[in-house]
Amino acid sequence: MWRAVASNAITFLIVALFLVGGVILWGRGQYEGDGPLAQAICLQVERGSNFSRVSRDLEREGAVSHAWLFRSGADYAGKTDQLKAGSYLVEPGASMEEIVDVVTRGGASTCGTEVVYRIGVNRLSAQVRELDPATNRFVERVAFEPGEDETPEIYATVKAAQDTRYRVAMAEGVTSWQVVNALREMDILRGDVDEIPPEGALAPDSYEVRPGDGRDSVLARMAEQQELWVSAAWEARDPETPLASPEELLTLASIIEKETGVAEERRQVASVFVNRINRGMRLQTDPTVIYGITRGQGVLGRGLRRSELRAATPWNTYVIEGLPPTPIANPGRASLMAAAQPDETPYVFFVADGTGGHAFAETLDEHNRNVARWREIEAERANQSDDG
Repeated sequence: MWRAVASNAITFLIVALFLVGGVILWGRGQYEGDGPLAQAICLQVERGSNFSRVSRDLEREGAVSHAWLFRSGADYAGKTDQLKAGSYLVEPGASMEEIVDVVTRGGASTCGTEVVYRIGVNRLSAQVRELDPATNRFVERVAFEPGEDETPEIYATVKAAQDTRYRVAMAEGVTSWQVVNALREMDILRGDVDEIPPEGALAPDSYEVRPGDGRDSVLARMAEQQELWVSAAWEARDPETPLASPEELLTLASIIEKETGVAEERRQVASVFVNRINRGMRLQTDPTVIYGITRGQGVLGRGLRRSELRAATPWNTYVIEGLPPTPIANPGRASLMAAAQPDETPYVFFVADGTGGHAFAETLDEHNRNVARWREIEAERANQSDDG
């Protein structure tokens, strides 16, 4: 009888082991395999939350098949005490293992509400937008001009949320004065700025910021980035380019930045100025004249007068020889590279062509014809405006 009992016990143990092994294999497949989520979601993990709450939220959203298995997997991986607050994009079909990695890795949130402060040449704007997980695109909720418009209620609401993200997006061609004044209007930043950074020293880029960050620290990051860009452009420069220093490259890049907004033209515009320098011709570029008037403090807002084209300022390239003493704006990376590696062209003139770009010319006669055509376009537009 005891033999029969022992035999049955062994059989039962073997079956139990097979069952346990099967459950483990099934659980591992469920944890590591593709999840059931059909459409992306934005998972909100509040401060003070825990894996039990997160697992229930995920199960309710259809992102995991079994909340208990999600918690067990996180516990087995030793990550239950590593949960990070934030807003996280969970992609369709994400496995439990991948979701655990996302919510414990930390760093910047990957979805939810974002406030973008855009520093433009003409104005500062603030945009409150939200990521739509279904399309993975941001949807604007409100936009306004800080310091000019009444602050929308929704802005105050998202500022009070813990997982709202903030970015400062600086456009190419803005001046250092404009950047500092824009930062002063951003109420999430702290501290004053004692001194305007040198013109051209700030990199037009996008910067993640947090409430309470110092304005000086944001400017320091911008300056550090620009230093890297200028250094890289200087190292990559064409040795035939008549620029004696990184500072001269930065100055030329700032002029290129202000002369054209067409990316494909930057190297052509650079070639015109390089050809003029090589031939001993004055650069004769209007943006430098404007900078001599405004010193980068705001926008001129009108056309240049003939007297201003003749007026002697350190930046008036109709009067001075060569490059002005300082940059006239903060150029972006593409304009820096255009100054470092200009196209090889015979052009020494260019003028607007009415399409947003420019007509280039090798001779004065050809240039005069292009200028005449541009004046015709301006007259046509003025007539259409009057008729309207």
